[in-house]
Amino acid sequence: MLRNIELFISMCSNQSTFKPVFHEESIIYGYRHPRSSATDCVLSLFQLTNETLNIWTHFLPTWYFLWKLVTVILMQTVWLDSFTWPLVVFLFSCCVYPLASSCAHTFSTMSVRARHICFFFDYAALSFYSLGSAIIYSAYVFPDRWVNSFFHRCYMPIAVVNTVVCTSIACYSRLGLPFLQYNHDTIKRVFAFAYPYLFDNIPLFYRVFLCEGDGCTANDTNLLHYYHITLAFLTGFLFATHLPERLAPGSFDYIGHSHQLFHVCGVLGTHFQMKAAERDMALRRPWLLQNSIPITLSNSAGVALLSVVVNLIIVISYSLPLLCDSKKKFGKS
Repeated sequence: MLRNIELFISMCSNQSTFKPVFHEESIIYGYRHPRSSATDCVLSLFQLTNETLNIWTHFLPTWYFLWKLVTVILMQTVWLDSFTWPLVVFLFSCCVYPLASSCAHTFSTMSVRARHICFFFDYAALSFYSLGSAIIYSAYVFPDRWVNSFFHRCYMPIAVVNTVVCTSIACYSRLGLPFLQYNHDTIKRVFAFAYPYLFDNIPLFYRVFLCEGDGCTANDTNLLHYYHITLAFLTGFLFATHLPERLAPGSFDYIGHSHQLFHVCGVLGTHFQMKAAERDMALRRPWLLQNSIPITLSNSAGVALLSVVVNLIIVISYSLPLLCDSKKKFGKS
């Protein structure tokens, strides 16, 4: 891995790498200067560029999810009720991923190295959100028939491993090695985030699409789950296809391109996911407390903390070679 990172660093020293690194497919106009200062990046929040709405479509929802998190903590006295801990962890992950994304889009034009490091953190935040989703699914969403099954007991350990795989593949996809084309990097990233999503949702897919008869947990919440699933697949479709800008390059550079729509659909999907989890939590609480795996600090906040530490280690392992090379080149100037 270190050899590949060193190869990437040597490529970054060539100005010709700016275009493939900074330019997006079918987006022609509206780019900021690839050597912007931090001040320039912040000021660009109030200027119309092709990143402006990317930033705001995640920065504003951060405050909405933060409000929800604070409300749950204050209204439900979570320190006395362990059943609410998975919801708190999930809401915290909902605050982290849009904030990391908005920061990545804001400061990604400071340099080639800064761009890659910013998105390393973005990918780690998405992995953490994936784990937060697994935590609430394990606690509240599993169909009655699967509760306390062998798969239920293995579900969280596998989800933790998936976050490591997700972050590692996504960060590696940013290396831009010569034998890989842009589309291959996109495919890697789609796989990196589609795989943990599909695994996390196995119990939900079974519950709403396949399960029949007793033990299927067919309640009013399923409609909210349908909304979430629809928006999640639309989110993946937009990210993978680069529509609509691919159909008319240059026409959606500032407003309406796929990444903006991807952000909006992702946040709406998270909103319905949160509402569904809250409703399942309320409706199923007595039965789950009696029959499901007990919720503890270790299988809620504990696995979340472990995920944060491991993902930070991955991000640092990819970022340090870039930072060290930068100091070698510019330390004497």
